[in-house]
Amino acid sequence: MSTHPVINPRGVACNKKTVSRASSRKSRPESSGSRLERFGPGSDHSESDDEIPHKPREHLPEIADFTTVDINDEKAFDTDLEDKETTTAYDPTGRTAYIEGCKKVGVVPASYFLRHMNDPHLSMKHHGLGSQGMRAIAMSLVSNTSVLTLDLSDNWLGHPGGHAVCEMLRDNCFITHLDLSDNKFGLQTAESLSQTLQQNSTLTHVTLSGNDFDDKAAVHFSDAIMNTTKLEYLNLSHNLFGENAGIILGPAIADNSSLKELDLSWNSIRRKGAVAIAQGVKNNVYMKKINLAWNGFGLEGSIAFGDALKGNQVLEELDLTNNRITSEGAVLIGKGVSVNETLTTIRLGRNPMQTAGCYGICAAILRNPNCALKELDFKDILVNKDFDDIFKQVQEQVPDIKMRHGGMEPPKKPRARIHPMVKLTNYIEKNNLRLVDFFNKFDKDGSMSVTYEEFQQGIEDTGIKLTQEEVQILLSELDSDGDGEINFSEMVSGHTGFQESQQENINVILTATQPRPVTT
Repeated sequence: MSTHPVINPRGVACNKKTVSRASSRKSRPESSGSRLERFGPGSDHSESDDEIPHKPREHLPEIADFTTVDINDEKAFDTDLEDKETTTAYDPTGRTAYIEGCKKVGVVPASYFLRHMNDPHLSMKHHGLGSQGMRAIAMSLVSNTSVLTLDLSDNWLGHPGGHAVCEMLRDNCFITHLDLSDNKFGLQTAESLSQTLQQNSTLTHVTLSGNDFDDKAAVHFSDAIMNTTKLEYLNLSHNLFGENAGIILGPAIADNSSLKELDLSWNSIRRKGAVAIAQGVKNNVYMKKINLAWNGFGLEGSIAFGDALKGNQVLEELDLTNNRITSEGAVLIGKGVSVNETLTTIRLGRNPMQTAGCYGICAAILRNPNCALKELDFKDILVNKDFDDIFKQVQEQVPDIKMRHGGMEPPKKPRARIHPMVKLTNYIEKNNLRLVDFFNKFDKDGSMSVTYEEFQQGIEDTGIKLTQEEVQILLSELDSDGDGEINFSEMVSGHTGFQESQQENINVILTATQPRPVTT
Protein backbone atom coordinates (compact mmCIF):
# COMPACT_ATOMS: atom_id res chain seq x y z
CA MET A 1 0.00 0.00 0.00
CA SER A 2 1.34 3.43 -0.90
CA THR A 3 0.15 6.99 -1.13
CA HIS A 4 0.34 9.61 -3.86
CA PRO A 5 -1.12 13.09 -4.19
CA VAL A 6 -4.57 13.47 -5.85
CA ILE A 7 -6.50 16.65 -6.65
CA ASN A 8 -10.07 16.53 -5.15
CA PRO A 9 -13.07 18.43 -6.54
CA ARG A 10 -12.38 21.34 -4.20
CA GLY A 11 -8.91 21.80 -5.77
CA VAL A 12 -7.04 20.63 -2.66
CA ALA A 13 -4.16 18.07 -2.83
CA CYS A 14 -4.54 15.05 -0.58
CA ASN A 15 -2.89 11.57 -0.19
CA LYS A 16 -4.82 8.72 -1.76
CA LYS A 17 -4.17 5.17 -0.59
CA THR A 18 -3.96 2.48 -3.37
CA VAL A 19 -3.56 -1.29 -3.21
CA SER A 20 -1.58 -3.24 -5.87
CA ARG A 21 -2.13 -6.99 -6.35
CA ALA A 22 0.27 -9.50 -7.90
CA SER A 23 -2.46 -11.09 -9.94
CA SER A 24 -3.44 -7.85 -11.44
CA ARG A 25 0.14 -6.91 -12.19
CA LYS A 26 0.74 -10.23 -13.99
CA SER A 27 -2.35 -9.82 -16.10
CA ARG A 28 -1.70 -6.14 -16.84
CA PRO A 29 1.59 -5.33 -18.54
CA GLU A 30 1.39 -1.75 -17.50
CA SER A 31 1.61 -2.64 -13.78
CA SER A 32 5.37 -2.37 -13.74
CA GLY A 33 5.09 1.10 -15.13
CA SER A 34 2.61 1.91 -12.47
CA ARG A 35 5.00 0.67 -9.87
CA LEU A 36 7.77 2.85 -11.23
CA GLU A 37 5.33 5.69 -11.20
CA ARG A 38 4.57 5.05 -7.55
CA PHE A 39 8.20 4.87 -6.39
CA GLY A 40 9.54 7.29 -8.87
CA PRO A 41 12.65 6.91 -11.05
CA GLY A 42 15.92 6.22 -9.26
CA SER A 43 14.26 5.17 -6.04
CA ASP A 44 16.14 2.62 -3.93
CA HIS A 45 13.35 0.10 -3.53
CA SER A 46 14.34 -3.60 -3.95
CA GLU A 47 11.17 -5.25 -2.79
CA SER A 48 10.13 -8.13 -5.08
CA ASP A 49 6.67 -9.21 -6.07
CA ASP A 50 6.81 -12.18 -3.73
CA GLU A 51 7.54 -9.97 -0.80
CA ILE A 52 4.29 -8.10 -1.20
CA PRO A 53 1.69 -9.66 1.05
CA HIS A 54 -1.47 -10.87 -0.67
CA LYS A 55 -4.81 -9.77 0.63
CA PRO A 56 -8.28 -10.89 -0.28
CA ARG A 57 -9.89 -9.21 -3.29
CA GLU A 58 -12.01 -6.26 -2.26
CA HIS A 59 -14.51 -4.19 -4.24
CA LEU A 60 -13.05 -0.68 -4.22
CA PRO A 61 -14.71 2.33 -5.72
CA GLU A 62 -13.37 3.75 -8.92
CA ILE A 63 -11.22 6.82 -8.64
CA ALA A 64 -12.73 9.64 -10.69
CA ASP A 65 -10.56 11.30 -13.25
CA PHE A 66 -10.59 15.03 -12.45
CA THR A 67 -7.92 16.03 -14.94
CA THR A 68 -10.54 17.34 -17.38
CA VAL A 69 -12.59 19.22 -14.76
CA ASP A 70 -12.50 23.01 -14.62
CA ILE A 71 -12.05 23.76 -10.97
CA ASN A 72 -13.40 27.30 -11.45
CA ASP A 73 -16.78 26.07 -12.75
CA GLU A 74 -19.06 25.50 -9.78
CA LYS A 75 -21.59 23.62 -11.93
CA ALA A 76 -19.07 21.05 -13.15
CA PHE A 77 -19.10 19.05 -9.97
CA ASP A 78 -21.27 18.22 -7.01
CA THR A 79 -20.59 17.34 -3.41
CA ASP A 80 -22.65 16.26 -0.51
CA LEU A 81 -21.90 19.59 1.20
CA GLU A 82 -24.13 21.61 -1.12
CA ASP A 83 -27.72 22.58 -0.40
CA LYS A 84 -30.14 20.24 -2.14
CA GLU A 85 -33.17 22.58 -1.75
CA THR A 86 -34.47 24.37 -4.84
CA THR A 87 -35.27 28.13 -4.72
CA THR A 88 -38.00 29.90 -6.72
CA ALA A 89 -37.28 33.05 -8.70
CA TYR A 90 -38.47 36.35 -7.21
CA ASP A 91 -41.69 37.61 -8.83
CA PRO A 92 -41.80 41.43 -8.75
CA THR A 93 -45.33 41.55 -10.21
CA GLY A 94 -46.85 39.69 -7.26
CA ARG A 95 -48.63 37.20 -9.55
CA THR A 96 -47.26 34.21 -7.66
CA ALA A 97 -48.12 35.77 -4.32
CA TYR A 98 -51.69 36.39 -5.54
CA ILE A 99 -52.24 32.79 -6.65
CA GLU A 100 -50.87 31.47 -3.37
CA GLY A 101 -52.95 34.01 -1.44
CA CYS A 102 -56.13 32.89 -3.21
CA LYS A 103 -55.37 29.29 -2.25
CA LYS A 104 -54.71 30.32 1.32
CA VAL A 105 -57.97 32.24 1.82
CA GLY A 106 -60.03 29.96 -0.41
CA VAL A 107 -61.21 32.32 -3.17
CA VAL A 108 -61.20 32.09 -6.95
CA PRO A 109 -58.51 34.31 -8.53
CA ALA A 110 -59.88 37.32 -10.39
CA SER A 111 -58.83 37.00 -14.01
CA TYR A 112 -59.16 40.76 -14.55
CA PHE A 113 -56.64 41.40 -11.80
CA LEU A 114 -54.20 38.87 -13.28
CA ARG A 115 -54.46 40.56 -16.69
CA HIS A 116 -54.04 44.11 -15.43
CA MET A 117 -51.84 43.80 -12.35
CA ASN A 118 -48.93 45.37 -14.22
CA ASP A 119 -50.91 48.43 -15.36
CA PRO A 120 -50.00 51.73 -13.70
CA HIS A 121 -53.73 52.52 -13.32
CA LEU A 122 -55.59 49.52 -11.91
CA SER A 123 -59.38 49.70 -11.48
CA MET A 124 -61.06 46.93 -9.49
CA LYS A 125 -64.30 48.76 -8.72
CA HIS A 126 -67.64 46.90 -8.74
CA HIS A 127 -65.90 43.48 -8.65
CA GLY A 128 -67.54 42.24 -5.45
CA LEU A 129 -64.22 41.28 -3.91
CA GLY A 130 -65.36 41.16 -0.32
CA SER A 131 -62.94 40.92 2.59
CA GLN A 132 -61.38 37.58 1.57
CA GLY A 133 -60.81 38.60 -2.03
CA MET A 134 -59.16 41.80 -0.81
CA ARG A 135 -56.82 39.86 1.45
CA ALA A 136 -55.49 37.88 -1.53
CA ILE A 137 -55.00 41.03 -3.63
CA ALA A 138 -53.28 42.77 -0.73
CA MET A 139 -50.76 39.92 -0.47
CA SER A 140 -49.89 40.49 -4.12
CA LEU A 141 -49.73 44.29 -3.98
CA VAL A 142 -47.21 44.23 -1.14
CA SER A 143 -44.45 43.48 -3.68
CA ASN A 144 -46.06 45.06 -6.76
CA THR A 145 -44.03 47.91 -8.23
CA SER A 146 -46.21 48.74 -11.25
CA VAL A 147 -49.52 49.96 -9.83
CA LEU A 148 -49.56 53.69 -9.08
CA THR A 149 -53.31 54.36 -9.07
CA LEU A 150 -55.61 51.83 -7.38
CA ASP A 151 -59.42 51.97 -7.48
CA LEU A 152 -61.17 49.55 -5.09
CA SER A 153 -64.49 51.38 -4.82
CA ASP A 154 -67.79 49.56 -4.27
CA ASN A 155 -66.45 46.14 -3.24
CA TRP A 156 -68.03 45.89 0.23
CA LEU A 157 -64.65 45.20 1.83
CA GLY A 158 -65.82 45.81 5.38
CA HIS A 159 -63.43 46.06 8.30
CA PRO A 160 -61.35 42.90 7.48
CA GLY A 161 -60.81 44.05 3.91
CA GLY A 162 -59.98 47.57 5.02
CA HIS A 163 -57.46 46.21 7.53
CA ALA A 164 -55.82 44.17 4.75
CA VAL A 165 -55.48 47.32 2.62
CA CYS A 166 -53.86 49.18 5.52
CA GLU A 167 -51.39 46.36 6.12
CA MET A 168 -50.48 46.36 2.43
CA LEU A 169 -49.92 50.13 2.38
CA ARG A 170 -47.38 49.85 5.18
CA ASP A 171 -45.05 47.96 2.83
CA ASN A 172 -46.06 49.25 -0.60
CA CYS A 173 -44.24 52.46 -1.47
CA PHE A 174 -45.48 52.96 -5.05
CA ILE A 175 -49.23 53.62 -4.86
CA THR A 176 -49.99 57.36 -4.89
CA HIS A 177 -53.74 57.50 -5.71
CA LEU A 178 -56.18 55.30 -3.77
CA ASP A 179 -59.99 55.11 -4.05
CA LEU A 180 -61.81 53.16 -1.31
CA SER A 181 -65.30 54.59 -1.81
CA ASP A 182 -68.46 52.71 -0.85
CA ASN A 183 -66.90 49.86 1.11
CA LYS A 184 -68.81 50.16 4.42
CA PHE A 185 -65.73 50.44 6.61
CA GLY A 186 -67.20 52.04 9.71
CA LEU A 187 -65.47 53.12 12.92
CA GLN A 188 -62.96 50.27 13.31
CA THR A 189 -61.40 50.78 9.89
CA ALA A 190 -61.27 54.56 10.43
CA GLU A 191 -58.62 54.10 13.11
CA SER A 192 -56.48 51.86 10.87
CA LEU A 193 -56.82 54.25 7.94
CA SER A 194 -55.83 57.17 10.13
CA GLN A 195 -52.62 55.44 11.21
CA THR A 196 -51.85 54.48 7.61
CA LEU A 197 -52.33 58.03 6.32
CA GLN A 198 -49.97 59.31 8.98
CA GLN A 199 -47.27 56.70 8.28
CA ASN A 200 -47.41 56.27 4.51
CA SER A 201 -45.05 58.59 2.64
CA THR A 202 -46.26 58.05 -0.95
CA LEU A 203 -50.06 58.45 -0.89
CA THR A 204 -51.10 61.86 -2.18
CA HIS A 205 -54.76 61.35 -3.19
CA VAL A 206 -57.22 59.31 -1.09
CA THR A 207 -61.00 58.95 -1.58
CA LEU A 208 -63.04 57.53 1.32
CA SER A 209 -66.59 58.60 0.45
CA GLY A 210 -69.62 56.50 1.30
CA ASN A 211 -68.14 54.47 4.16
CA ASP A 212 -70.54 55.25 7.03
CA PHE A 213 -67.98 57.30 8.97
CA ASP A 214 -69.74 59.16 11.80
CA ASP A 215 -68.81 61.71 14.47
CA LYS A 216 -66.75 59.12 16.39
CA ALA A 217 -64.71 58.31 13.29
CA ALA A 218 -64.04 62.04 12.87
CA VAL A 219 -61.66 61.84 15.85
CA HIS A 220 -59.34 59.52 13.92
CA PHE A 221 -59.51 61.52 10.70
CA SER A 222 -58.79 64.66 12.67
CA ASP A 223 -55.47 63.11 13.72
CA ALA A 224 -54.73 62.12 10.13
CA ILE A 225 -55.48 65.59 8.75
CA MET A 226 -53.43 67.26 11.45
CA ASN A 227 -50.35 65.01 11.15
CA THR A 228 -50.11 64.04 7.48
CA THR A 229 -47.35 65.72 5.52
CA LYS A 230 -47.76 64.12 2.07
CA LEU A 231 -51.52 63.92 1.49
CA GLU A 232 -52.75 66.55 -0.98
CA TYR A 233 -56.34 65.42 -1.66
CA LEU A 234 -58.81 63.87 0.79
CA ASN A 235 -62.43 63.01 -0.02
CA LEU A 236 -64.71 62.27 2.95
CA SER A 237 -68.01 63.00 1.20
CA HIS A 238 -71.25 60.98 1.48
CA ASN A 239 -70.62 59.96 5.08
CA LEU A 240 -72.46 60.51 8.36
CA PHE A 241 -70.53 63.47 9.79
CA GLY A 242 -72.70 65.79 11.85
CA GLU A 243 -72.30 68.87 13.99
CA ASN A 244 -69.79 67.27 16.39
CA ALA A 245 -67.67 66.06 13.47
CA GLY A 246 -67.40 69.63 12.23
CA ILE A 247 -66.32 70.81 15.68
CA ILE A 248 -63.60 68.10 15.71
CA LEU A 249 -62.37 68.54 12.13
CA GLY A 250 -62.25 72.35 12.19
CA PRO A 251 -59.06 72.75 14.31
CA ALA A 252 -57.35 69.96 12.32
CA ILE A 253 -58.04 71.83 9.07
CA ALA A 254 -56.50 74.95 10.56
CA ASP A 255 -53.27 73.10 11.46
CA ASN A 256 -52.89 71.04 8.27
CA SER A 257 -49.86 71.85 6.15
CA SER A 258 -50.21 69.59 3.10
CA LEU A 259 -53.84 69.29 1.93
CA LYS A 260 -54.64 71.29 -1.18
CA GLU A 261 -58.18 69.99 -1.64
CA LEU A 262 -60.74 68.70 0.87
CA ASP A 263 -64.20 67.31 0.10
CA LEU A 264 -66.75 67.16 2.94
CA SER A 265 -69.87 67.37 0.78
CA TRP A 266 -73.04 65.35 1.36
CA ASN A 267 -72.76 65.19 5.13
CA SER A 268 -74.84 66.81 7.88
CA ILE A 269 -72.45 69.47 9.19
CA ARG A 270 -74.35 72.46 10.56
CA ARG A 271 -74.58 75.08 13.32
CA LYS A 272 -71.47 74.99 15.55
CA GLY A 273 -69.86 72.40 13.28
CA ALA A 274 -70.25 74.72 10.30
CA VAL A 275 -68.74 77.59 12.28
CA ALA A 276 -65.75 75.45 13.31
CA ILE A 277 -65.12 74.39 9.70
CA ALA A 278 -65.22 78.02 8.57
CA GLN A 279 -62.75 79.04 11.28
CA GLY A 280 -60.45 76.21 10.20
CA VAL A 281 -60.55 77.47 6.61
CA LYS A 282 -59.84 80.99 7.80
CA ASN A 283 -56.63 79.92 9.56
CA ASN A 284 -55.41 77.44 6.93
CA VAL A 285 -52.62 78.71 4.69
CA TYR A 286 -52.27 75.81 2.21
CA MET A 287 -55.72 74.67 1.05
CA LYS A 288 -56.81 75.74 -2.44
CA LYS A 289 -60.21 74.02 -2.77
CA ILE A 290 -62.90 72.96 -0.32
CA ASN A 291 -66.23 71.34 -1.18
CA LEU A 292 -68.93 71.71 1.49
CA ALA A 293 -71.99 71.23 -0.71
CA TRP A 294 -75.15 69.54 0.56
CA ASN A 295 -74.67 70.15 4.26
CA GLY A 296 -76.73 72.57 6.36
CA PHE A 297 -74.64 75.64 7.07
CA GLY A 298 -77.57 78.06 7.12
CA LEU A 299 -77.27 81.57 8.49
CA GLU A 300 -74.62 80.70 11.14
CA GLY A 301 -72.36 79.13 8.54
CA SER A 302 -72.89 82.08 6.20
CA ILE A 303 -71.76 84.53 8.87
CA ALA A 304 -68.70 82.38 9.64
CA PHE A 305 -67.69 82.04 5.99
CA GLY A 306 -68.12 85.72 5.35
CA ASP A 307 -65.57 86.27 8.10
CA ALA A 308 -63.35 83.42 6.80
CA LEU A 309 -63.12 84.96 3.33
CA LYS A 310 -61.91 88.19 4.90
CA GLY A 311 -59.01 86.46 6.64
CA ASN A 312 -58.07 83.73 4.15
CA GLN A 313 -55.90 84.80 1.25
CA VAL A 314 -55.11 81.34 -0.17
CA LEU A 315 -58.42 79.64 -0.96
CA GLU A 316 -59.36 79.62 -4.66
CA GLU A 317 -62.54 77.51 -4.89
CA LEU A 318 -65.46 77.36 -2.45
CA ASP A 319 -68.54 75.19 -2.96
CA LEU A 320 -71.54 75.92 -0.73
CA THR A 321 -74.23 74.45 -2.98
CA ASN A 322 -77.52 73.57 -1.26
CA ASN A 323 -76.65 74.73 2.26
CA ARG A 324 -79.90 76.50 3.26
CA ILE A 325 -78.34 79.89 2.59
CA THR A 326 -80.98 82.62 2.42
CA SER A 327 -80.80 86.06 0.83
CA GLU A 328 -79.49 87.45 4.10
CA GLY A 329 -76.83 84.75 4.27
CA ALA A 330 -75.71 85.51 0.72
CA VAL A 331 -75.30 89.19 1.57
CA LEU A 332 -73.16 88.24 4.60
CA ILE A 333 -70.96 86.01 2.43
CA GLY A 334 -70.73 88.93 0.03
CA LYS A 335 -69.03 90.98 2.74
CA GLY A 336 -66.12 88.53 2.61
CA VAL A 337 -66.14 88.53 -1.20
CA SER A 338 -65.86 92.32 -1.18
CA VAL A 339 -62.34 92.15 0.36
CA ASN A 340 -61.01 88.73 -0.76
CA GLU A 341 -58.36 88.79 -3.50
CA THR A 342 -57.69 85.07 -4.19
CA LEU A 343 -61.08 83.38 -4.59
CA THR A 344 -61.69 82.48 -8.25
CA THR A 345 -64.77 80.24 -8.02
CA ILE A 346 -67.78 80.34 -5.70
CA ARG A 347 -70.75 77.98 -6.02
CA LEU A 348 -73.99 78.92 -4.27
CA GLY A 349 -76.55 77.13 -6.42
CA ARG A 350 -79.74 75.50 -5.11
CA ASN A 351 -79.94 77.75 -2.08
CA PRO A 352 -83.14 79.63 -1.12
CA MET A 353 -81.37 82.95 -1.66
CA GLN A 354 -83.51 83.98 -4.64
CA THR A 355 -82.54 86.80 -6.95
CA ALA A 356 -81.87 89.15 -4.01
CA GLY A 357 -78.99 86.95 -2.78
CA CYS A 358 -77.46 86.77 -6.26
CA TYR A 359 -77.76 90.53 -6.50
CA GLY A 360 -75.92 90.89 -3.17
CA ILE A 361 -72.97 88.80 -4.38
CA CYS A 362 -72.67 90.87 -7.56
CA ALA A 363 -72.83 94.09 -5.57
CA ALA A 364 -69.97 92.80 -3.39
CA ILE A 365 -67.86 92.13 -6.49
CA LEU A 366 -68.37 95.69 -7.66
CA ARG A 367 -67.06 96.95 -4.30
CA ASN A 368 -63.82 94.94 -4.69
CA PRO A 369 -61.47 96.38 -7.35
CA ASN A 370 -59.01 93.49 -6.78
CA CYS A 371 -61.62 90.73 -7.03
CA ALA A 372 -60.21 87.56 -8.65
CA LEU A 373 -63.52 85.76 -9.25
CA LYS A 374 -63.81 84.05 -12.63
CA GLU A 375 -66.83 81.82 -12.06
CA LEU A 376 -70.17 82.37 -10.31
CA ASP A 377 -72.56 79.44 -9.97
CA PHE A 378 -76.17 80.23 -9.03
CA LYS A 379 -77.58 77.00 -10.42
CA ASP A 380 -81.37 76.57 -10.24
CA ILE A 381 -81.90 80.08 -8.85
CA LEU A 382 -84.24 82.29 -10.86
CA VAL A 383 -83.09 85.87 -11.36
CA ASN A 384 -84.87 88.98 -12.58
CA LYS A 385 -84.04 91.98 -14.72
CA ASP A 386 -82.48 93.87 -11.80
CA PHE A 387 -79.89 91.11 -11.41
CA ASP A 388 -79.28 91.09 -15.15
CA ASP A 389 -78.54 94.80 -15.07
CA ILE A 390 -76.04 94.60 -12.19
CA PHE A 391 -74.30 91.57 -13.70
CA LYS A 392 -73.63 93.62 -16.84
CA GLN A 393 -71.79 96.07 -14.61
CA VAL A 394 -69.80 93.18 -13.13
CA GLN A 395 -68.83 92.08 -16.64
CA GLU A 396 -67.50 95.54 -17.35
CA GLN A 397 -65.27 95.33 -14.26
CA VAL A 398 -64.31 91.62 -14.72
CA PRO A 399 -64.61 90.83 -18.46
CA ASP A 400 -63.60 87.15 -18.14
CA ILE A 401 -66.13 86.23 -15.46
CA LYS A 402 -68.57 83.39 -16.17
CA MET A 403 -71.93 83.01 -14.50
CA ARG A 404 -74.65 80.36 -14.42
CA HIS A 405 -78.14 80.72 -13.00
CA GLY A 406 -81.52 79.01 -13.22
CA GLY A 407 -82.97 81.37 -15.81
CA MET A 408 -84.96 84.58 -15.79
CA GLU A 409 -88.07 84.86 -13.67
CA PRO A 410 -91.24 84.80 -15.78
CA PRO A 411 -92.96 88.18 -16.05
CA LYS A 412 -95.58 88.72 -13.43
CA LYS A 413 -99.03 88.01 -14.70
CA PRO A 414 -101.49 90.88 -14.37
CA ARG A 415 -104.02 90.36 -11.64
CA ALA A 416 -107.29 88.99 -12.89
CA ARG A 417 -109.86 91.71 -13.20
CA ILE A 418 -112.86 91.56 -10.90
CA HIS A 419 -116.09 92.08 -12.78
CA PRO A 420 -117.80 95.26 -11.58
CA MET A 421 -121.04 93.35 -11.08
CA VAL A 422 -119.23 91.35 -8.35
CA LYS A 423 -118.58 94.58 -6.50
CA LEU A 424 -122.23 95.53 -6.76
CA THR A 425 -123.35 92.11 -5.51
CA ASN A 426 -120.90 92.20 -2.60
CA TYR A 427 -122.25 95.64 -1.59
CA ILE A 428 -125.84 94.41 -1.68
CA GLU A 429 -125.07 91.30 0.39
CA LYS A 430 -122.88 93.16 2.85
CA ASN A 431 -125.58 95.73 3.58
CA ASN A 432 -128.38 93.14 3.55
CA LEU A 433 -130.33 95.02 0.86
CA ARG A 434 -132.94 93.91 -1.59
CA LEU A 435 -132.23 94.61 -5.21
CA VAL A 436 -135.12 97.06 -5.36
CA ASP A 437 -133.82 98.94 -2.34
CA PHE A 438 -130.44 99.19 -4.03
CA PHE A 439 -132.06 100.50 -7.24
CA ASN A 440 -134.06 103.12 -5.32
CA LYS A 441 -130.75 104.70 -4.21
CA PHE A 442 -130.25 105.62 -7.85
CA ASP A 443 -133.89 106.38 -8.76
CA LYS A 444 -134.44 109.71 -7.04
CA ASP A 445 -137.71 110.50 -8.85
CA GLY A 446 -139.24 107.04 -8.40
CA SER A 447 -139.70 106.47 -12.14
CA MET A 448 -138.11 103.03 -11.90
CA SER A 449 -135.65 104.15 -14.57
CA VAL A 450 -132.31 105.99 -14.27
CA THR A 451 -130.13 107.77 -16.78
CA TYR A 452 -126.41 107.16 -17.17
CA GLU A 453 -125.66 110.28 -15.17
CA GLU A 454 -127.98 109.24 -12.34
CA PHE A 455 -126.41 105.77 -12.28
CA GLN A 456 -122.87 107.16 -12.03
CA GLN A 457 -123.90 109.58 -9.30
CA GLY A 458 -125.57 106.73 -7.35
CA ILE A 459 -122.40 104.64 -7.53
CA GLU A 460 -120.40 107.50 -6.06
CA ASP A 461 -122.99 108.06 -3.30
CA THR A 462 -122.92 104.40 -2.22
CA GLY A 463 -119.10 104.46 -1.94
CA ILE A 464 -118.53 101.51 -4.30
CA LYS A 465 -115.05 101.94 -5.76
CA LEU A 466 -115.36 101.58 -9.50
CA THR A 467 -113.15 103.04 -12.16
CA GLN A 468 -114.62 104.93 -15.08
CA GLU A 469 -113.90 101.92 -17.26
CA GLU A 470 -115.79 99.60 -14.91
CA VAL A 471 -118.78 101.98 -14.83
CA GLN A 472 -118.91 101.93 -18.62
CA ILE A 473 -118.85 98.10 -18.55
CA LEU A 474 -121.84 98.05 -16.21
CA LEU A 475 -123.80 100.56 -18.30
CA SER A 476 -123.22 98.61 -21.51
CA GLU A 477 -124.27 95.30 -19.89
CA LEU A 478 -127.32 96.60 -17.99
CA ASP A 479 -128.78 98.76 -20.80
CA SER A 480 -129.89 95.82 -22.87
CA ASP A 481 -132.14 97.83 -25.24
CA GLY A 482 -129.57 100.64 -25.69
CA ASP A 483 -132.01 103.49 -25.05
CA GLY A 484 -129.57 105.36 -22.80
CA GLU A 485 -131.45 104.49 -19.57
CA ILE A 486 -131.47 101.56 -17.17
CA ASN A 487 -134.84 100.47 -15.84
CA PHE A 488 -135.46 98.14 -12.92
CA SER A 489 -136.27 95.19 -15.17
CA GLU A 490 -132.93 95.53 -16.92
CA MET A 491 -131.24 95.76 -13.53
CA VAL A 492 -132.89 92.53 -12.34
CA SER A 493 -132.17 90.73 -15.62
CA GLY A 494 -128.49 91.75 -15.65
CA HIS A 495 -127.95 90.85 -12.01
CA THR A 496 -129.67 87.46 -12.32
CA GLY A 497 -127.86 86.59 -15.56
CA PHE A 498 -124.48 87.41 -14.05
CA GLN A 499 -125.13 85.16 -11.03
CA GLU A 500 -126.19 82.27 -13.27
CA SER A 501 -123.03 82.57 -15.39
CA GLN A 502 -120.88 82.57 -12.26
CA GLN A 503 -122.58 79.43 -11.00
CA GLU A 504 -122.01 77.69 -14.34
CA ASN A 505 -118.28 78.48 -14.15
CA ILE A 506 -118.12 77.03 -10.65
CA ASN A 507 -119.89 73.84 -11.78
CA VAL A 508 -117.44 73.40 -14.67
CA ILE A 509 -114.48 73.69 -12.32
CA LEU A 510 -115.94 71.21 -9.84
CA THR A 511 -116.70 68.70 -12.59
CA ALA A 512 -113.17 68.91 -13.97
CA THR A 513 -111.61 68.29 -10.56
CA GLN A 514 -113.76 65.30 -9.61
CA PRO A 515 -112.02 61.90 -9.97
CA ARG A 516 -113.31 59.68 -12.72
CA PRO A 517 -115.03 56.45 -11.68
CA VAL A 518 -112.86 53.36 -11.81
CA THR A 519 -113.87 51.01 -14.62
CA THR A 520 -113.09 47.32 -14.79
